[in-house]
Amino acid sequence: MNPALPLVGRILLTLLFFVAGYNKLMNVTGTAGYFGKLGLPMPDLLVWLVIAVELVGGLLILIGWKTRVVAWVMAIFTVATAVIGHKFWVDPSQATQFLKNLAIAGGFIMLAYAGPGKISADKG
Repeated sequence: MNPALPLVGRILLTLLFFVAGYNKLMNVTGTAGYFGKLGLPMPDLLVWLVIAVELVGGLLILIGWKTRVVAWVMAIFTVATAVIGHKFWVDPSQATQFLKNLAIAGGFIMLAYAGPGKISADKG
């Protein structure tokens, strides 16, 4: 198997989280307001936790450090995001977003199982 393929997979998995984390960082107040509308507790604090998970978690997956543990954290985070933010049972237009989050979580679970590959800080 080509040792670059797991790296490519990690890059593709993390792009979404870097963009999402950056966008939240550029609009902390608006994101906290959105979290408040979702009924989340302490949205002004929670927004910073979410930004940290997206940016730091994404970076750790990208470089392949503590990959199996971080992949589980990211999978759980992504499923929680699906359930909290994409309630297709209330708004059917959210079904695709919900399913995309589940697919991303599946990618993280596969990464947790298979490991990061040879081109990583964990080296396999």
